[in-house]
Amino acid sequence: MLKILFSGDDIARTRVAPAPDPLWELALSLHLLQGRGRYPLMAGWQRTVSQRLRREVGLDQLRLLFALNRPRGYFPDFLTPIEGLHGLDAGLEAVRATPVSALHRDLTVLAGETALPSWAGALARGDGETLDQLVDSMRRYESIAIGPYRSHIRAAVEADRNRRARALLDGGAEGLLASLRPQLRWESGVLEVRDYPRQRELHLGGRGLLLVPSFFCGRTPVALFDEALPPVLVYPVDRLGGLTGPGTADGRATPDRRALAALLGRTRAAVLEVTDAGCTTGELARRLRISPAAASQHTTVLRNAGLLVSQRERNTVLHTLTPLGRAMLNR
Repeated sequence: MLKILFSGDDIARTRVAPAPDPLWELALSLHLLQGRGRYPLMAGWQRTVSQRLRREVGLDQLRLLFALNRPRGYFPDFLTPIEGLHGLDAGLEAVRATPVSALHRDLTVLAGETALPSWAGALARGDGETLDQLVDSMRRYESIAIGPYRSHIRAAVEADRNRRARALLDGGAEGLLASLRPQLRWESGVLEVRDYPRQRELHLGGRGLLLVPSFFCGRTPVALFDEALPPVLVYPVDRLGGLTGPGTADGRATPDRRALAALLGRTRAAVLEVTDAGCTTGELARRLRISPAAASQHTTVLRNAGLLVSQRERNTVLHTLTPLGRAMLNR
């Protein structure tokens, strides 16, 4: 179990990342890619990405990257620097500029859990050519495994952020932390990750906590190993049906034409408009003066068409627009 201990200052300084972190998504997608059979909704993505990597890159070129990102257990902190919040390029430059002391520390920890190949020594010494090879393989992998699906990943994270924003407005920072169940439990100033693979306590010490919603995160939230680094907790979001469905050329899911045809009419257009800022089924029914059953039927059609996402929170269901839904609303 991981216990994260908060002071009053820590609660006030806790925030949610503004967008998917490309380096966390990169690392965690590597774990998921190698963990076959555990996530059926991602089987299509695993198959497509594996085939493209073999065909377009070659697994020999990615051996270094896969060795650092095992499907289970520790993986190096330097692969997910805080600069990733500013985008892929900024994050990769931070990886390239990792201090030798951090490289040596992280690879020493990794070597304690698994046998490392011969190149690990050069990387631990900060060899420039080895770092360049690592960064190049990260960029090439990202272009195949994440780039084509970026809009779907952003939609899932945006939907989760809308949910957290509502929890923050309704219950303050403690309401935000409490909304993270069932993966996490908030009680009396302690945030618990019960399925964490080792017993550990993390004292925030007034620094606050950065919550990073992640599409590729598995069932268990992830924290950095080095407690001296800015505290980060990466947690999974609803994957909106996974990445198994048919897609367009850029990998985005294509809404079913019959579902889109069912959207014609004033009531569903009004549902889209009301849902723009997020609302529950009950709120939707009250605002449009329709029955809860009718509101639920309309949101089901919109959800099946890929225009909104619905997330249950205790006895209510919160509906928020996807980027496609917002684009249709603004046409």
